[in-house]
Amino acid sequence: MSGRTRRRDRPAPAEVAAVEALAAAASRADGATSLSEDARLALATPGEGVLHLLRTEGGADAVVGYAQLVTSTAGGPLTGELLVDPAHRGRGHGAALLAEVEDLAPDGALLWSHGDTPGARALAARRGWSRQRELLRMERPAADLADVPAPEPAAGVRLRAFRPGPDDAAWTALNATAFAHHPEQGAWTVDDLRARQREPWFEADRLTLAEDPTGDLLGFCWMKVEDGVGELYVLGVSPAAAGQGLGRTLLRHGLRGLVGAPDLRVVELYVDGDNTAAVRLYTGLGFRVAGVDVQYARVPSA
Repeated sequence: MSGRTRRRDRPAPAEVAAVEALAAAASRADGATSLSEDARLALATPGEGVLHLLRTEGGADAVVGYAQLVTSTAGGPLTGELLVDPAHRGRGHGAALLAEVEDLAPDGALLWSHGDTPGARALAARRGWSRQRELLRMERPAADLADVPAPEPAAGVRLRAFRPGPDDAAWTALNATAFAHHPEQGAWTVDDLRARQREPWFEADRLTLAEDPTGDLLGFCWMKVEDGVGELYVLGVSPAAAGQGLGRTLLRHGLRGLVGAPDLRVVELYVDGDNTAAVRLYTGLGFRVAGVDVQYARVPSA
């Protein structure tokens, strides 16, 4: 195997397009979205604290592998994702990228591998990376969404649609509180929220808010529809309102709101495998595990 790895703070437009094509090929081959939304946005709109590693083969400029590393704002290890073009696997490109990551992160790193592929498992084992986290992808058919029980908000709880602009700061604050211990979701800023509002799939009425009689936000359910696939994008409840069935109420409302969406085939969601309460909630509403993403960790020897 011959190849080289380029380090980029800001990939050129042609490099961005090459990585997007690589990710699409990997997604088709692995049956999983090979580059997360956060990584895709960081690729398309480069910012501070993100490093892009592009692997090419021989003297060609074609990108055959990619890794993205993000500096933690909380001072934790570097986090990121790594993928290799299916047509160029088994040639050492994954190992070369992983060695580069290890060189850049002597204090350790966390990397996502989407789809829990045998190749990723074998590479991680060879280089001493361990499974740190599992993210389940759950699905349910869209054909029977009308059969989902109607939401039953508790007394004094009102459900309404999100208002872009006026609700931005309050939603961001609630999201941070609801996901205070979540390493990715809880760190969203108003800018992160507004970046999603600029996405072509965003529809404000698919982001439902629950509020108390004073207008304070208690929870939210954000649904997404794109290319015939519905997604429970984010479901969050304030710790102060936990244990009252609000999450179930919001999810029922969100699912029933997808009835009639054109060409909708399936509804999916992602949830940490060790979040047993959430998995139980989703299973009770017809979701079943359809795939697994794995985050691998490298902890350097003492």
